[in-house]
Parts: sequence; C-alpha cells; structure tokens
Amino acid sequence: MNPPNILLQDASLPGRPGRYDISLHGGRIASILPAQATAPGPGTDVCSLDGRFVIPGLWDNHVHFSQWVIRQQRLDLTGAGSAAELLARVAAAVGAAGGRETLVGFGFRDALWPDGPTLAGLDAVTGATPVVLISADLHCAWVNTPALGALGIAGHDDGMVRESECFRTLEKLEDPDAISFDAYRRAADAAARRGVVGIVDFENADNLRLWPERVLHGVDALRVEVSVWPDRLAATVGLGVKTGDVLDEQGLITMGPLKVIVDGSLNTRTAWCWDPYPGLSADREYACGQNPVPMNELRTLMGTARDAGISAAIHAIGDRANAMVLDTFGELGMTGVIEHAQLMREEDFVRFRKLGLAASVQPEHAMDDRDVADMFWPGRTGRAFALGSLHRAGAPLRLGSDAPVAPLDPWFALASAVSRSRDGRQPWHPEQCVPAEVALAASARGRSEVQVGEAADLAVTEMDPLNTPAEKLRTMPVAATLLGGRFTWSDL
Repeated sequence: MNPPNILLQDASLPGRPGRYDISLHGGRIASILPAQATAPGPGTDVCSLDGRFVIPGLWDNHVHFSQWVIRQQRLDLTGAGSAAELLARVAAAVGAAGGRETLVGFGFRDALWPDGPTLAGLDAVTGATPVVLISADLHCAWVNTPALGALGIAGHDDGMVRESECFRTLEKLEDPDAISFDAYRRAADAAARRGVVGIVDFENADNLRLWPERVLHGVDALRVEVSVWPDRLAATVGLGVKTGDVLDEQGLITMGPLKVIVDGSLNTRTAWCWDPYPGLSADREYACGQNPVPMNELRTLMGTARDAGISAAIHAIGDRANAMVLDTFGELGMTGVIEHAQLMREEDFVRFRKLGLAASVQPEHAMDDRDVADMFWPGRTGRAFALGSLHRAGAPLRLGSDAPVAPLDPWFALASAVSRSRDGRQPWHPEQCVPAEVALAASARGRSEVQVGEAADLAVTEMDPLNTPAEKLRTMPVAATLLGGRFTWSDL
C-alpha cells in the first residue's frame, strides 16, 4: 500500500530559526517551506505539530534483536553486587518455579564482585533444576551441573563458560523460530515509540530468511540491515546476495555486513589488549585477553566477503584487537566498520579516516563499565570509549546499544555521548564527549537535519535534541515516528 501524502504543519527544525511546513509525498520529503506557505493538495492528510521538532529517524546500529526480545522472559540479574546476592535471587526463582525446566537469567556483571562465581555455590541453591545465568556482556555464562550436562558442556569446574563456547550455549538456549511474531512486533513497536526507524541486527541466525518472514507477519515498524556470521558466509555467497540488496517486498530488509568477533569483552576480561590484565603475568595464557578468530582466518573471511560484495563489521574491543583489525582492513583494501572500538592506541584513531572505516560505538557501555575500566585498564582509560578522539580524528561514528547489553533506546546513547555521565555522577573523561549535533548525526545515518528528497523516516520530539540537557535527553518525549511516510507511532 502506498503511503499517504502528509503535510506536517508548523514544525520546528533543530538549528534553524522559525517554523516550517514539511510535505511528504510517496514516502519521501517533497518540500520544506516556511510555515503557512504550503497549501495542502487534494487527498493530503494535515498534521499540525504546534512547534514540535522534526529530526531524521534514529537508528540503533548494533542490536541482537532476538536476545533483546527474549530478555523479557529471563530472570533479571541486573544490579547484583555479589555472587551471594545473585545466588539469593536465583534460589528464590528456583523455588517459585518448582520444576526442572531450565531457568535462564540475564544481566549479571561480576568484574567488581567481592566474591567469585563457583559451580558448587550455584549447585547448592539450584538442585536438579538446570540453570544458565548469562552475563550482561553476553560473553560468559554461569552454568550449574544439570545444565552443563544437558547442554553437553564439559571441563568447567567453576561453572563459567566463556566466549565461543558461551555463544554456542546461547544458540542452544534460543531458537528465533520459537519466539512469536507478536513478541517481535511488540519489541519493534516499542523501538518506534522512541523514534527508531531502523536497526542493524547482529543476531547469529538465519537472518536472510527470518526477517522477511517477520515482515510478512506484521513486524514492519523498522528497517533492518541483517548480518551474516562466518558459519553462514559460504551459503550467503552462494545465493549471490550483496550488501545493500533488498530482501523483502516492502523494502524494509536489506543485506548488511559479515560479522566476525576477534576478541572478548572488558567485563569478562577477555578483550585482547597489548598489556596484561592486573595481577596476571604476561606469559600466562590469556593474560592479555583472547583472540578466538586468528588474524589469518579473519583475512580469509573478510577477503571472501569482499570478493562477493559483502561488507564487514568486525568486533574489536581491546587495543590490540583494534590495531590488528585496522591492519587487516588496510591489507585487504576494504572499507567497513569496527564494532565497539572500546580501547585504542593513540596512533590508531586517525587510521579510521585514512582507511575509510566507521566506528560503531555504544556510549552507554562507557557508563556501565567506567569503574571496571578504571580497575582493569589502569592508566589507559583516557583512550577508552574515546568518542571524542575518534571524532576529532575524522572517524565517522555510528551509535548503538548492543541490546540487550544496553536498552534499545537511542536517547540513552545520545545522552551518554554528549555528557559522559549518568545517575548524577561526575563526567568520566569529559574530553571524550562529542557535540550534540555529532551524536544526533551518528544516530541518524550521518545527518542531524532533515533534507528534501530523503525517505520520510522521521521522528517528532517535544524538545530540541541539540539544546536539551543530558539528563532530560535520556528521557526525550517522542511524539511521533514515521517510516517511509507512514506513522509507526503517534501521540500527537
């Protein structure tokens, strides 16, 4: 169905004085003229915005959508300050469930706990119930003996499953086909209510099949760029699908990049760094983190993708991982994206611009991990989560959440990017803040204002995002969202 012609009357535009009328024809922005200068044509729906602000629709450039959807069904482990506190929550949940069905929890952060996870401790409060507790960063899981047996995992005396084995565990626990279309629809609609028009989905699943099916079943509030992981790369190449190809009849789903994870995470102390983690000697295995996909293997994967017309988005968190991934992009003469780019050497910031690479970053992670970074990256936090340094070096920024690691709400990312502060705390390395217009552009496909001729992917806000204090930016009221000229959310 063709989108209606709409006249958005009396709109404000961030950074521009005055009021404007915005005409939408055929799902695109046809004109932007001073208010009262446009007469609505026949069949045009007129919507008065009463001075509300119109901005480009927002994107979340890093999402694990199925895990975000299913998080609502898992035991909430956020905020647990110790293993003992978490075990008390788990014991209560096991008692309430009263059965042997697998209990899955999500959201613990153990890096700063005074006590550590143990298999014996978890077994003591769970009995015969299989229990899998997933960390907030998705890079490790605390698993009891019944679950280890059921999942076919061996050799973990502490009950901690990390990195590649953890990812395989998540895949066994989560079948995207088993999640209802209604659940996906509710999650997409909730994102639209926050001004979101698109996501980049990094779920390790058969995305080329699953997302078009979801659209057919009414999950149509978002544009989605889908990724492919190494285990599905050959099949995708065989299909002849290239980055940017449209995969569904409505034009909402497009092929995105190859996704490869070359190191771990900060909270799990597996991010691949040049320096060992505190208390570990440099000659100890994994003292500097982990590199699960060696660089020669990465070159082969990226080269295969490049030759097939598929771009690359490479997960790199530690400064060594980032340096090696930059080297690989340079050797292959390939553009793309580095996902996270959390810790960098000073000399590597400028290489993003020189190599034509974007930095896909999650500003809310800096607020979640500031204390962990101070502990495990001592003396290096001035170049951690360094959005300011990346921007000053000319690196294009893309903001995201990494949901479910952080909420799928771009206003959280915007607020953290411009303030480096949350919960009333002093800004952490405020030199790494970025201007509001830079943060907005990084959340809106590279632009901070709407333009004639663009797709009418728009958000209508109650306040000017370029002049709103960070503490209010985080809870920005969104009055409406339009996708291709149709309302996916309206409170007008």
